[in-house]
Amino acid sequence: MEGPLLQNAETWVVIGVLLFFVLIAALKVPGAAAKALDDRAAKIQAALDEAERLREEAKALLDSLKVRREEAEVQARQMLADAEAEAKRLEAEAKARLEEQIARRTALADRRIALAEAQAAADVKAAAADLAANAAEVLLSQRLKGAKKDPLVDQAISQLAERLQ
Repeated sequence: MEGPLLQNAETWVVIGVLLFFVLIAALKVPGAAAKALDDRAAKIQAALDEAERLREEAKALLDSLKVRREEAEVQARQMLADAEAEAKRLEAEAKARLEEQIARRTALADRRIALAEAQAAADVKAAAADLAANAAEVLLSQRLKGAKKDPLVDQAISQLAERLQ
């Protein structure tokens, strides 16, 4: 029986398979394969952990950028509001200065007009006084030419004597 058993191909297949498994076990191939798979799994896990860390950093950076953008928008809105308020203030200030300047110039023009009116009135009075003086001079000189004595002068002299006593 031993002879035909060794001649049977199935026996040799079983012996070869058994030797293969013994050889694999003796060389610690399953441990090496498991170790290689564990190393590969550890590398994959490390890569996943790194990817998760990078994703968290990216999310934190994105959140930070969103906050900064919102702050910048708020600051821009505030700057715009400040600029509008400043423009309104400057406009009101310029309007007030313009109205003040117009009032000053109007007052100056009124004073100049009043001064010109007063000067014109004074000139008219002076001209009237000169004209009256000239007319009186002419009238008196004509009276004195016609009469050797002036009754007014005679009357004033007689009153003078009475007043001195």
